[in-house]
Amino acid sequence: MQQTRTSATETAASEPASEDGAPRTALSVATEVIAYDAADPRAGERALAVEMPVNLVYGSVPYAVMMTTPADLEDFAYGFSLTEGIVATADEIRSARVEDGEGGLRLLVDLVPGRLREHLARKRAISGRTGCGVCGIDDLAALPMAEPRRAEGTRVAMAAISRALAALGDAQRLNHETRAVHAAAWARLDGSLVAVREDVGRHNALDKLIGALIRAGTDPAEGFLVITSRCSFEMVEKAAHFGAAVLVAISAPTSLALDRARLHGMTLCAIARSDNLTVFAGAERLILGA
Repeated sequence: MQQTRTSATETAASEPASEDGAPRTALSVATEVIAYDAADPRAGERALAVEMPVNLVYGSVPYAVMMTTPADLEDFAYGFSLTEGIVATADEIRSARVEDGEGGLRLLVDLVPGRLREHLARKRAISGRTGCGVCGIDDLAALPMAEPRRAEGTRVAMAAISRALAALGDAQRLNHETRAVHAAAWARLDGSLVAVREDVGRHNALDKLIGALIRAGTDPAEGFLVITSRCSFEMVEKAAHFGAAVLVAISAPTSLALDRARLHGMTLCAIARSDNLTVFAGAERLILGA
C-alpha cells in the first residue's frame, strides 16, 4: 500500500492560462509517493482538475458564483440559464462571453430585453459551491420544478445504453488526466455519443451539456442522457427542463430524484454497469433484448 503526498511545488500553477490564452483545465503538480513499508519517497507527478470561481452576471447584475472547471463556459451559461429558469429557450440569450475578474472569471450573459426585465424582477442568491443548484432558496416550497416538456414516444434499446456506457469512458478526456471530474453525455437512440461535457461539479457538467445541446437545436426525442455522478433531484430537474425522456446514471439516485422522475414521467436508470443496470422508473420506455 502506498500513500501519495502533494508537495508545495506546482509545475504549472504559475501558468494560469494555456498557450492559446484560455484558462487551464488541469495543472500538473509534483508529488512524493510513499509506501508504508519503504524508507524513501519516490518522486512523482499528478494532474489535478482546475476548480475556479465563475461569477454569472445578467445585465451587469451578479447572480451567482459557481465553482467550475473553466472550459465550455459559454455552454455553461446557456445550460445554467435554462435549468435555473432564467430563460425558456436558447434564443432568449443574445450572447455569453467570459472576462477576467478579481480572483476568478466573470461570465457575462446578455438576455433579450423582455427576459432581462423578468429576471431582474426576481430576487435569488446562490452560494458558490461546486455546481450547487439550490443554495439560497427561501423555503422548501421554492425547490425548483420543471414544466412538463419531456419527449413523448421516445424509446431506448438496452443495447444502445450499453453502447453509450462503453463509449463514455474513452470520451472523458479530462477525467483520464485528473480522475477528479464528472461527465454528462448525450447519446443518440443508437447509443452513439453526440456530446460530452466534464466539470468538477456534476451539476455544472450537465448544465454545460444541456447548453451545448440547446445551442445546437438538439431534439430531446432523439436521444438520452448519461451522467457519471449520483443522481439527485436537481439532476432530474435539469434533465426535465431540457425535455429528456431517459436519464441513465452511473451511481444511485436519491429518493427525491425518483419522486421527481415519476412526477415528470421520466425513465430513470441508475447503478449502470457494463453488464446490467437498475431501472427505477419508466421501464416501459426501454426495449429489451439484443
